Amino acid sequence: MAEHPDLQEEKRMIAQILAGQTQLFHGLIRPYERSVYVMALSFVHNEADAEDVAQEAFLKAFRNLSAFRGEAKFGTWLISITLNEARSRLRRNKAAPTESLDTPADEDGHVSPALLRDWREIPSEELERGELKLVLQNAIAALPAAYREVLLLREVEELNTGEVAELLKISVSLAKVRLHRARMMMQKMLAPQLKQMNPKRRWFQWS
Repeated sequence: MAEHPDLQEEKRMIAQILAGQTQLFHGLIRPYERSVYVMALSFVHNEADAEDVAQEAFLKAFRNLSAFRGEAKFGTWLISITLNEARSRLRRNKAAPTESLDTPADEDGHVSPALLRDWREIPSEELERGELKLVLQNAIAALPAAYREVLLLREVEELNTGEVAELLKISVSLAKVRLHRARMMMQKMLAPQLKQMNPKRRWFQWS
């Protein structure tokens, strides 16, 4: 994966693009191409549609670059555009309704600490196995959209909870609840399959 340029370099590139050096735009978005595509694919579940969503997101980012104020990271702003495009595509495709997402995780509102043993820690040689990669992709795809958004932004894009909440225009506490629920859903879906793949490995932990 390409390294993300530092913020000052991004600001310099954006200023040059707005000044007319539009050929620099591809260099600006290159580090984010995979993230944008993966985010799109996780929602539309179709490679052709994901490519369309990604291309439309890049096009809108280019057209609206002058509206980017640098209050957030460029990559975060780009992911926000991608999310909106993916949601629009889902609405056009008559996406299935999702359950209510705004109630606390437990009756007393406490978010319990049961966590998936972070799939980012899965050894690369195991992750490269097509079977495991497919299991993970299917589990993420099976999450309701709002949970999937939070999970991908927090665990894949590695935004902090505050950034996730701001991007999705929800409270930090609600972002935490949705992340907790997403992790628990992932745990429930993945545990039997991962255990079958490698019975000796501890895939989950409680803290």
